[in-house]
Amino acid sequence: MDVELVMPVLGEKVESGQMRTWVKSEGDAVIEGEVIAIISTPKLDMDLESPATGTLKTILIDEDEAAAVGATLAIIETEEEADAAA
Repeated sequence: MDVELVMPVLGEKVESGQMRTWVKSEGDAVIEGEVIAIISTPKLDMDLESPATGTLKTILIDEDEAAAVGATLAIIETEEEADAAA
């Protein structure tokens, strides 16, 4: 099953954030709770953790690109989906 990694709510009046750095690359294995990216606002940098265990399938937002709160940043393919496809 594909799981979307979304831009979290970053503050009461913050409507978007900037993708600072991807710690993981497409095709890398990820573990739920593992830091896979760092996002920025004018006031803070924040670690973004994987919401699921699997493979970072697709990155949709490039480094230094802005994204609105709630926007999909990447797609993670969970192990259940990978097993079903095999």
